[in-house]
Amino acid sequence: MEHAYYYDRNKFDALLYRIIEQSSTEQALNWLEQQKEKLGEPVSTQRFNLTFTAIPRFMGKQAVKSATPYIALSDNASFFIQGFTLDKLVRIWWLLQFPAADKDAYIRVIEGLFDAADMNEQAALYAALPVLAWPEAWVFRTTEGIRSNIGPVQEAVMLYNIYPARNLEEPAWNQLVMKAFFTDKPIHLVSGLDERANERLAAILTDYAHERWAAGRRVHPMLWRLVGPFINADNFPDIQRIWHSEVNVEKEAAALACASSTYAPAQHLLEQSATLREEVTSHRLTWDTIAARIA
Repeated sequence: MEHAYYYDRNKFDALLYRIIEQSSTEQALNWLEQQKEKLGEPVSTQRFNLTFTAIPRFMGKQAVKSATPYIALSDNASFFIQGFTLDKLVRIWWLLQFPAADKDAYIRVIEGLFDAADMNEQAALYAALPVLAWPEAWVFRTTEGIRSNIGPVQEAVMLYNIYPARNLEEPAWNQLVMKAFFTDKPIHLVSGLDERANERLAAILTDYAHERWAAGRRVHPMLWRLVGPFINADNFPDIQRIWHSEVNVEKEAAALACASSTYAPAQHLLEQSATLREEVTSHRLTWDTIAARIA
């Protein structure tokens, strides 16, 4: 038997609403409760869509007040709300109010929202991907979001979003990571980065690094995070190149890449610097510390 949600929808709904309460005026909450009551049984799709569009006007766009940057969905999945505005959070909560028992009807309604969405509505819909019912249904929509040239939409798909890493096939995942590099996103905020690292992506990234070097341009140090587990005879000269870089953060990236590798020459290279090896071992040097320095 298929299940619409892989997590406890009712529990998540209640936690989300508690945060909405903390961030809203009484007048705004009254409006939201009225919309919920007016949805009807069966639910009026037209009212559902109109409310989704009207949420910013009645709820406001102030920053959400929350003691935590994320809400646990299950033992191995969290929904990040860091930096959300109230209208975005309320839109995501509102999506939970449409019944998901009829799979085809549910997908049709959510797809309709995607088709008609403005930029902010798209950003909310893409941010909601981890909590939408029937998760396998949104893979194509996710690939559409990756191809988008709208900054807030790209960020909603790529950053703090666990859906792509959990659901995309390798080629689509690799496309997301490459697009994140091309558009200069904070790579360390891409969920599932290490878990979804793969040999094909490492090869694509090293080719990309060669192109940038040939054009006299810098290579993002975080790129080597995804190459490290796949260092081999072909790409080891690239690691040696950044190891000998005069830019400290590049040498540190080489050290971390070598530390994640089982390739003997890479391990020997790391041994050449007792200082860097000790910083890596003691976790004083991590990809997060590098991300903080280049932000």
